[in-house]
Amino acid sequence: MCEHCEDFHRTVLMLGSLALYADLTGADQTFVEAVGPSLAASLPEPPPGIFPPGYDPSDGPEYPGQGW
Repeated sequence: MCEHCEDFHRTVLMLGSLALYADLTGADQTFVEAVGPSLAASLPEPPPGIFPPGYDPSDGPEYPGQGW
Protein backbone atom coordinates (compact mmCIF):
# COMPACT_ATOMS: atom_id res chain seq x y z
CA MET A 1 0.00 0.00 0.00
CA CYS A 2 1.29 3.47 -0.79
CA GLU A 3 2.65 5.72 1.92
CA HIS A 4 -0.35 8.10 2.14
CA CYS A 5 -3.23 5.78 1.12
CA GLU A 6 -4.38 5.15 4.69
CA ASP A 7 -4.37 8.89 5.54
CA PHE A 8 -6.23 9.72 2.34
CA HIS A 9 -8.93 7.09 2.90
CA ARG A 10 -9.34 8.00 6.58
CA THR A 11 -9.76 11.70 5.74
CA VAL A 12 -12.27 10.96 2.97
CA LEU A 13 -14.27 8.81 5.41
CA MET A 14 -14.26 11.63 7.97
CA LEU A 15 -15.48 14.09 5.32
CA GLY A 16 -18.27 11.67 4.41
CA SER A 17 -19.25 11.25 8.06
CA LEU A 18 -19.26 15.01 8.49
CA ALA A 19 -21.54 15.37 5.45
CA LEU A 20 -23.97 12.83 6.92
CA TYR A 21 -23.87 14.61 10.29
CA ALA A 22 -24.52 17.98 8.60
CA ASP A 23 -27.81 16.63 7.21
CA LEU A 24 -29.11 15.57 10.63
CA THR A 25 -31.79 17.63 12.31
CA GLY A 26 -30.14 19.70 15.03
CA ALA A 27 -26.61 19.34 13.64
CA ASP A 28 -24.25 22.06 14.80
CA GLN A 29 -23.67 23.95 11.55
CA THR A 30 -20.95 26.10 13.11
CA PHE A 31 -19.01 22.91 13.84
CA VAL A 32 -19.59 21.65 10.29
CA GLU A 33 -18.44 24.96 8.79
CA ALA A 34 -15.31 24.98 10.95
CA VAL A 35 -14.29 21.34 10.57
CA GLY A 36 -15.20 20.74 6.91
CA PRO A 37 -12.66 23.08 5.31
CA SER A 38 -9.99 21.94 7.78
CA LEU A 39 -10.52 18.31 6.84
CA ALA A 40 -10.54 19.12 3.14
CA ALA A 41 -7.32 21.12 3.48
CA SER A 42 -5.66 18.23 5.29
CA LEU A 43 -6.18 15.79 2.43
CA PRO A 44 -2.82 14.46 1.28
CA GLU A 45 -2.09 13.93 -2.40
CA PRO A 46 -4.46 11.27 -3.75
CA PRO A 47 -2.96 7.80 -3.99
CA PRO A 48 -1.86 6.59 -7.43
CA GLY A 49 -4.71 5.23 -9.53
CA ILE A 50 -7.46 7.47 -8.13
CA PHE A 51 -7.38 9.72 -11.22
CA PRO A 52 -6.68 8.58 -14.79
CA PRO A 53 -3.23 9.28 -16.28
CA GLY A 54 -2.85 12.88 -17.43
CA TYR A 55 -5.83 14.11 -15.37
CA ASP A 56 -5.62 17.83 -14.67
CA PRO A 57 -8.12 19.01 -12.02
CA SER A 58 -7.78 22.61 -13.20
CA ASP A 59 -8.70 21.68 -16.78
CA GLY A 60 -12.36 21.99 -17.59
CA PRO A 61 -15.10 24.36 -18.66
CA GLU A 62 -15.21 27.95 -17.54
CA TYR A 63 -17.85 28.55 -14.92
CA PRO A 64 -19.93 31.71 -14.63
CA GLY A 65 -17.83 34.50 -13.18
CA GLN A 66 -14.51 32.83 -14.01
CA GLY A 67 -13.99 34.09 -17.58
CA TRP A 68 -12.07 37.30 -18.01
